[in-house]
Amino acid sequence: MINKLWDGFYGKLTTKKWAGITKVSTDTALRDPNDLVEKGILVKSLASGHSQSYELNCLVG
Repeated sequence: MINKLWDGFYGKLTTKKWAGITKVSTDTALRDPNDLVEKGILVKSLASGHSQSYELNCLVG
């Protein structure tokens, strides 16, 4: 999934998109990005709205 983001994923990465791309349950699609946020790989988007979205943390590495 991270490779897809590096390779020019367009749009917001939401839990719904995560579940569809990785073919996991909605619960897992919520846990996985949150785990990557805790590890500093993803960051939560600043835009507020109905659903949370995520972006790559460009400061990693």
